[in-house]
Amino acid sequence: MNIDDIKNKIKNDIGKKVHITVYGMRNKINYYEGIIYKAYPNIFTILENGEERSFAYRDIITKDINMKYM
Repeated sequence: MNIDDIKNKIKNDIGKKVHITVYGMRNKINYYEGIIYKAYPNIFTILENGEERSFAYRDIITKDINMKYM
């Protein structure tokens, strides 16, 4: 799967609910749950409790984040 496939998949799934796990530095893990809100050329955003959070497509490829559809 390449970055263009990921961009197209996310763009087509705007409005769907997702659960995102972010693997940060020093073994810190953050969890976010919301709906895919917008898709831009380099990032996409989710809407979580009225707050917009952004993530990069490349982080999916490098496995810095894991995204599951609910």
